[in-house]
Amino acid sequence: MYYDKFIVSYPSATGEQESHLILVGNEEGITQLMIDNGTKEINIAAEWMHSSTFFNDAKQQLREYFNNKRQTFDLKLNPAGTVFQRHAWQQLIKIPYGETRRYKDIAAGLGNPNASRAVGMANNKNPIPIIIPCHRVIGANNKLVGYAYGLELKQQLLSLEQRG
Repeated sequence: MYYDKFIVSYPSATGEQESHLILVGNEEGITQLMIDNGTKEINIAAEWMHSSTFFNDAKQQLREYFNNKRQTFDLKLNPAGTVFQRHAWQQLIKIPYGETRRYKDIAAGLGNPNASRAVGMANNKNPIPIIIPCHRVIGANNKLVGYAYGLELKQQLLSLEQRG
């Protein structure tokens, strides 16, 4: 398993912002994208090998996203999760750039309109945020709710896409 830490800069309503990102993966694909913004504990496993080049394509695509030059990602992903979680994450990838969906919309897309809470839990366990765009999911009242890396970052990502 490889990892790399890098910084992306992007414009925001309050000026230039920076995010510290950590990609983790192997030949099977990206397994994690962590955002080091102080909201979650970041653990780099001792057995992971640092590589500044393994994720070059992913880093480039993320930089393009943060600079409003990319709306979709073309990367090999390999997130670990239950069958339900993986199906939920596939639904998230279908949410168009700059748009949002409610948890119940995702649940309906999975064929179970009563699974909103399960979708919320799957969102919370999403190991590859931004690329699997869980930030595009909002509450039943169309308000921002729950984001593992904080509602402030969720709002920044949505605002970035609105400007794009």
